[in-house]
Amino acid sequence: MQRQCGTGKMLIPRPLDVDALIQTVPRGRLVTVNQLRERLAAEHGADVTCPLTTGIFIRIASEAAEEDRRAGKSRVTPYWRVLREGGRLNEKFPGRLAAQTAQSKAEGHAIERAGRSARTVTNFERKLVAWGRK
Repeated sequence: MQRQCGTGKMLIPRPLDVDALIQTVPRGRLVTVNQLRERLAAEHGADVTCPLTTGIFIRIASEAAEEDRRAGKSRVTPYWRVLREGGRLNEKFPGRLAAQTAQSKAEGHAIERAGRSARTVTNFERKLVAWGRK
């Protein structure tokens, strides 16, 4: 882990913290996993946020959001706004690439193929939330 993240203080986030941060991403905006990790680290006075647990908790947030949607809730965590690095959609989200593509297009984003099966948001950099380190 030290080779990947370096030395210093590492935050192991709580699932609810990851979910709450995703909920702050406004409609029409996007966020990368690394942006989420940087913001969480900054909010908790850490140097980095654990990439493994963050990824797991993003996935849990996405599954919980779909459970909420099936239960009839109109406001759910907008997990489809979370991109992998390079603007790639996440094939592990509920409904796989097709669902995230549809939700992204509904919010005005153009999607393009990136290789055989990957999808990216066109010009995603222009749509990223403007978070900096605190």
